[in-house]
Amino acid sequence: MHTYRIGEAAALMGVSADTLRRWVDSGRLPAERDEQDRRIIPGPALAAFARELGREEKARTGSSARNRFAGIVTEVILGDVSAQVEIQAGPFRVVSMISRESAEELALEPGVPAVAVIKSTNVVVETP
Repeated sequence: MHTYRIGEAAALMGVSADTLRRWVDSGRLPAERDEQDRRIIPGPALAAFARELGREEKARTGSSARNRFAGIVTEVILGDVSAQVEIQAGPFRVVSMISRESAEELALEPGVPAVAVIKSTNVVVETP
């Protein structure tokens, strides 16, 4: 079984180590101790917790899209008809091409909070 140290689990969840520790301390996320008495998170428990957080988010959005990345707009390049919008969502950079009209209606500019919502039937999965 794969396990994660607090910092590793926090990075995967896109939160601070302090937030992850609070989840463990409150009993929301189970943890064990390794041979050096460090707290570790069992992989299956972290996966179940992440799945539950995703379900909570989906219940709030009312959308059929399953992939949502909340972040901050870092760049907007306006063209005549389209706009390239870059969002930094935690450690993830998401780039989208949308209409210029949509970018202007949403008042997208660097510093604006945004959510990249991705609905796709083709997603490549890689392992490190």
